[in-house]
Amino acid sequence: MQHHNRINHQGLPSTSGLTLPVIDPATGETFAQIARSNAQDVDVAVQGARACLQGPWAALDATDRGRLLMALSRRVSECASELAAIEQRDCGKPTQQARADVVALARYFEFYAGACDKLHGDTLPYRQGYTALSWREPHGVTGHVIPWNYPLQIFGRSVGGALAAGNVCVVKPAEDACLSLLRVSELMAEVGFPAGSIQIVTGLGHEAGQALCEHPGIDHISFTGSPRVGTLVQQLAAAHHCPVTLELGGKSPQILFDDAPVDVALGFVINAIVQNAGQTCSAGSRLLVQRQLYEPLMQRLGEAFGQLRAGPPEMDLDLGPLIRASQLERVVSMLDEARADGIVTAGQGVVVPQASARGFFHAPVLLRDVPPQHRIAQEEVFGPVLCAMPFEDEQEALALAHATAFGLVAGVWTRDGARQLRMAKALRCGQVFINNYGAGGGIELPFGGVGASGHGREKGFEALMGFTRLKTVAIRHDGI
Repeated sequence: MQHHNRINHQGLPSTSGLTLPVIDPATGETFAQIARSNAQDVDVAVQGARACLQGPWAALDATDRGRLLMALSRRVSECASELAAIEQRDCGKPTQQARADVVALARYFEFYAGACDKLHGDTLPYRQGYTALSWREPHGVTGHVIPWNYPLQIFGRSVGGALAAGNVCVVKPAEDACLSLLRVSELMAEVGFPAGSIQIVTGLGHEAGQALCEHPGIDHISFTGSPRVGTLVQQLAAAHHCPVTLELGGKSPQILFDDAPVDVALGFVINAIVQNAGQTCSAGSRLLVQRQLYEPLMQRLGEAFGQLRAGPPEMDLDLGPLIRASQLERVVSMLDEARADGIVTAGQGVVVPQASARGFFHAPVLLRDVPPQHRIAQEEVFGPVLCAMPFEDEQEALALAHATAFGLVAGVWTRDGARQLRMAKALRCGQVFINNYGAGGGIELPFGGVGASGHGREKGFEALMGFTRLKTVAIRHDGI
């Protein structure tokens, strides 16, 4: 099946006529084609978005935008089964995960629908004889580079916030997973979004993605991906002084003190590394355990990992396949290197016999006594690999937590209230979960990182700040 770009609510092939294969990660088989777009296609999309911004979109007030987003939320919910099936085949997600992603998408649109008319300005104290005001205005045309691990969710948090703030959007989804977003853009047309308010251009990152980031008609860029590509995005955007919001991944620690509620923590620790086959920026991929608790916890976790199963998405097991062959090769390579260096496997799940040998499956793996500076403890594996290491006290726990360049999320498990607050204040990251772990958190919770994890925030009301620019107005009304 051939899937075209969605530009001005029309399905358009790339001007080059070229296409890219869409591969089912559970079978390794090609089942569709998408447009391999180029700079010309991106330019057409940006020009259409600009025309919409200055035309029908400008005629909508904040309440109108809110009603459109609420209608879209309802329509997404009505099409939940269809969207989940698309996401499942495109990304290899187990059934429950695919359905949860659709529920989250509807919730993002619902949340931002309610926020549209609540983005208020301020009256500022100033000199006598003046009235000073500030208000927020949309950037204009925003560009969104969406990764393959959570297309629906990241579309919702990024595009939902941008539209609520009054922008129009040009989206470049990952070539590995874009079919659900093409369908959502059709739903947007159905509920009445003006043509040009949402443009979807598929293709390769170094072609369509680069063209979007360097296009002078883009007023703001939201990018989720790797630190390396994030650096390139900033460099491209800097040529036309375009602001950028970056969410660049993490190597997030889960910190268990000896008074941790272990029975509760175990489920969270496992889920935070096997969810989406470990392909989550905020995955709890490093497990830091206080020495007294370390051996008993390794015993319990090792047994629990042995029960985990990877397999075909429709079986709805603990995890499905990785997204593509190169991602599977990366996981295998990093594990081979770790084991060659003497790092011990403390537990490992299985890939069920029903899984296709051509699919990109890998069992979840628990490694113990991982040296903090080893590559597998420093770099994102982006697979179901959990690295455990012991610590003695709070100071060492913080040193280990901060031993990587990332700073996205941290989990702290302790019943000590004073320690909870000390750790939350001391941890250098964008989110801290105490006696729970949200792996990115809820719709309402601002999300983003520091250091190699990027800058700026998405999710929650805070995202609207990033999708707007502040204007100050000083009115002199005496002596005129």
